[in-house]
Amino acid sequence: MKTTVTTHERILRLVTSAVLIGLSTVLSLIKPIQMPLGGSITLLSMLPVCLLSVKYGVKTGLGCAFAYALLQLALDFGSVMSWGLTRKALVACIVIDYLLAFTSLGVAGVFRRKGQAGICVGIALAIFLRFVFHVVSGTFVFDIWCEWDSAWLYSVCYNGAFMLPEMIITVAAAVTMMRFSQVRKLICESPNT
Repeated sequence: MKTTVTTHERILRLVTSAVLIGLSTVLSLIKPIQMPLGGSITLLSMLPVCLLSVKYGVKTGLGCAFAYALLQLALDFGSVMSWGLTRKALVACIVIDYLLAFTSLGVAGVFRRKGQAGICVGIALAIFLRFVFHVVSGTFVFDIWCEWDSAWLYSVCYNGAFMLPEMIITVAAAVTMMRFSQVRKLICESPNT
């Protein structure tokens, strides 16, 4: 059954999305650990974008995560350009490491109707998909810097060094947040989703 979304609800969704995308962007600038060739451990930068998908669904989540991907690309563009990549490698890096990797965070709401466990599994899945995109990029784009026999293994280790801690921290924060009934009500109860 399809429900009608009022103008007020659309405006609320737009404002909420803008605020949480902005929060994710600001949190992405807080990097306790920065990797030498891109990637970092941040202060829960993926959580607000994932929560948009949980609150409003995967379709809206993907749109918001794509906007977040564009912002991340804009913030990192100078660094990406300084890596000395060929044109093909640069395009592949932009598409895989930014557009696909960060947009994949939008799938976090895929299990949102399964309760708190489903929300946490959805967030973990979204972050895992981002990790997969980074591994693919590392294997095929950044293999030029790989000194190991296996570019794939190097990419798994390199990207795992920041994505695994980031996933653990983000899921732990989501679990902690979901313990509060006010947060659950704010995130899980959305009209016409």
